[in-house]
Amino acid sequence: MRLLSVLRPCGAALFAMLALGCASSPKPDSVPSPPSRILFVGNSFIYGDPAGAAPLVKFYRPGTVTELNGEGIGGVPALFKAMTVQAGLHYDVSLETIPGAGLDAHYDKKLSVIAKPYDLVLLQSYSTLDSARPGNPATLVKYTGLLAQALRTQNPTVDIRLVATWSRADQTWKPGGAWYGKPIERMALDVRQGYDTAAAANKLAGGVIPVGEAWNRAIAGGLADANPYDGISENQVNLWAPDAYHGSAHGYYLEALTIFGHVTGRDPRTLGAEEPIARELGIEAETAGALQRVAAEQLAASK
Repeated sequence: MRLLSVLRPCGAALFAMLALGCASSPKPDSVPSPPSRILFVGNSFIYGDPAGAAPLVKFYRPGTVTELNGEGIGGVPALFKAMTVQAGLHYDVSLETIPGAGLDAHYDKKLSVIAKPYDLVLLQSYSTLDSARPGNPATLVKYTGLLAQALRTQNPTVDIRLVATWSRADQTWKPGGAWYGKPIERMALDVRQGYDTAAAANKLAGGVIPVGEAWNRAIAGGLADANPYDGISENQVNLWAPDAYHGSAHGYYLEALTIFGHVTGRDPRTLGAEEPIARELGIEAETAGALQRVAAEQLAASK
């Protein structure tokens, strides 16, 4: 009896301790949510042409992203991933790219790879909208719709956005180019208009990411040179690769910043001029800060 009388209060105390422990255990809704699943679909304007940006962009941190074609590419998606990590955000990033291709090629050849339950998909098509009919958005509109339909079958709430690319200097400054004789900014604006048409026709609430217009802004503000064929002016950067077609490391960095800001809602300037991604690409801190400012200003102007 004396032993039982001792155990009773001890048992009561133990029960109270267990109850307190259960009450303070994490609730299911306190478990961190899974990372957002984002897919980049595009060509060398997304993955980074090695001749233009050296291998620094194309093969940037490939182990941080899932490259669905098994080619070991990092590209702009890996730059985006690194920026989100710096910002304390969680994205599971995948990419599917075909060099020199439009969205029609991705639909015809890679639909089984692309059509998965992603949360967010970024689509980027051929640089002139249509390789055979530069400036014509009909193919872009059609295949944006077909891809959107396939993606929505996998996830009805998927956020689909389009990435409007930049003016090609070779198409503007060289005789025979589709935009020859027009101002350098004109091609990017025409490309943007084509993407706007595709977004509206297919009810893409996420809209269009203004990469080409960010390039225009960098040129208009004197940060970047407008014509790589007559030499690069002092204190300016060349956004194009030596082929005056693809991007340089500076051009792809500006693209990644614009995508980062559009997708996350974060001001690209919060990364800071001294951030390590730019340094790894060989971009000086002052220039990195200026490119961040351009991306932020273009995103604000596009709202």
